[in-house]
Amino acid sequence: MRVNQLKVVVTGGGSGMGRHFVERLLQDGASVSAWDMNLAALKSLQAQYGDERLHIVEVDVSDEERVKKAMKSAWERFKGINGLVNNAGIFRDSLLVKKDSQSGEVKTMSLSQWQTVLNVDLTGPFLCIRELSELLVRDGGDEPAVIINISSISRAGNIGQGNYSAAKAALVADTVTWAKELARYKVRVAAISPGFVETPILEGMRPEMIGKMVKQVPLRRLGQPEEIYTGLRFIVECDYFTGRSLDIDGGLRL
Repeated sequence: MRVNQLKVVVTGGGSGMGRHFVERLLQDGASVSAWDMNLAALKSLQAQYGDERLHIVEVDVSDEERVKKAMKSAWERFKGINGLVNNAGIFRDSLLVKKDSQSGEVKTMSLSQWQTVLNVDLTGPFLCIRELSELLVRDGGDEPAVIINISSISRAGNIGQGNYSAAKAALVADTVTWAKELARYKVRVAAISPGFVETPILEGMRPEMIGKMVKQVPLRRLGQPEEIYTGLRFIVECDYFTGRSLDIDGGLRL
């Protein structure tokens, strides 16, 4: 499949890496349904690119009914969807338990911190894939499709990210499961696990913290959104790639 043949949903497409995906896909000739909770960000995309090949939807991917409506809207707008990039994700970092060295107070990760991350980062992709798959199997004919889940190198476990690591590890496991289940319908399912990528989310971090991150990377630098998009485009265009996670991390997992 060529990128310019894509009619693709990109979740979390209003900002950060997701916005870069949307912009590059549009530039490469794809038709894109960009989903985000930030309507202002989506409208700024629309103002920049118009609406000939761009469809925007304000949606919370953890909300089942809103996902159903959004997928139906995208399907009707483009007369079918043959691609999905599950990019939407959030952080609610916390240690499982932490004792204050001075006060002796013990704090723990709240159930809300745990559940909110799993709702968006794992249940969200499940809902999006389920709704698209139903449409593809029922109404998609015999045309191939591709689904790409954005996981993380943190799927191997990272201090303070028990919730995030759990969601991202499960997403890769389900990538394998869904690749096996959907292959009979000519639907490929793959994942990308980025390492530390230079996105706006890092702007609020102290320089010394970013420096510590970079020191862990054998290539001694942050990744760029375009390098992740290069991996995304490879998966789209390599029709024999499915059921695997493409780690783009500067050697962090070596």
